[in-house]
Amino acid sequence: MIELKHISKTFPTADGVFQALDDINLTIRDGDIFGIVGMSGAGKSTLVRCINLLERPTAGQVVIDGQDLMELSAPQLREKRRSISMIFQQFNLLMQRTCLGNICFPMEIAGVPKGEARKRALEYLDIVGLPDKANAYPAQLSGGQKQRIAIARALASNPKVLLCDEATSALDPTTTRSILRLIQDINRRMGITAVIITHEMAVVEEICSHVAILERGRMVETGTVEAV
Repeated sequence: MIELKHISKTFPTADGVFQALDDINLTIRDGDIFGIVGMSGAGKSTLVRCINLLERPTAGQVVIDGQDLMELSAPQLREKRRSISMIFQQFNLLMQRTCLGNICFPMEIAGVPKGEARKRALEYLDIVGLPDKANAYPAQLSGGQKQRIAIARALASNPKVLLCDEATSALDPTTTRSILRLIQDINRRMGITAVIITHEMAVVEEICSHVAILERGRMVETGTVEAV
């Protein structure tokens, strides 16, 4: 379970302090697909980066499975982050590596033996529907295929949580639907909790069970998708 308790985040600017997040309280259950929606500048990307402390909250607690991440040492936090993977709008693939190499990369960092990493990477390629792209390079792929490789790479660390920061914003509607269905399938098959950051309510309605709506750094509504 992910619990965000009284999360606030401020940034210094030339004009003073900017309040990006203001007293956010949120609970995301294990195995849920949870949407966080808001217009540009609402604070949703800052909020999702607070979940894995890529952005450290100015105040509040980030509690995952009963453990407050704010109290962890740097080595402990690095270890915890292995269970919290993230995919982005711009894919962030390594262009000089093949698709297989991209998926193996986080396992290399974690010290997984080369043979085991390759075997697992091939399994993840199959899960995302691209078993024939092992030796292809990102430049040879469509946008949707790149995002599928990014998802496979995110799965390589065997995460419990998948954070999706505007992961479909750069894709056309048909490709967006296919990526959302893939995330939904991964959630069902692997039990991974998914947090979907988006400015499109249609994305939330497509696959999310619960949603939080942000506006100017404050949570204005939360609940089931049907109720909201």
